Amino acid sequence: MKQISAVLIVAALSVSPAYAEDPKSDLEQGLELLFDGLREEMAPAIIELGDLARQFGPSMRSFFEEMGPALAEMMTEVQDWSRYEMPEMLPNGDIIIRRKPDPAPEEPEAEPQEDTAPDRAIDI
Repeated sequence: MKQISAVLIVAALSVSPAYAEDPKSDLEQGLELLFDGLREEMAPAIIELGDLARQFGPSMRSFFEEMGPALAEMMTEVQDWSRYEMPEMLPNGDIIIRRKPDPAPEEPEAEPQEDTAPDRAIDI
């Protein structure tokens, strides 16, 4: 969201002072309408995101303070996350991450055997 806001500010400031004195061009009016529409469309999402941050922020902060070091260590040990299932919570509250079964090793293709037997043709 901050990146979009920064882009909008840069775009607004990039209009040269000469245009500020003249009536707005069609391009400027179009950009202004576009940015106004974006701001109106994004306002509910921004408010909802703020509400979520207020709701989950303290518990997430506590989680990362307590679990952060263990998670960092696990991240260095796991090389390929695609080899693991989604985390699962057991009835007792334990959270487990199961490893997917290893794929069956591919068998090398059999190379064609050369006929090394001597030619047994009979000349008549």
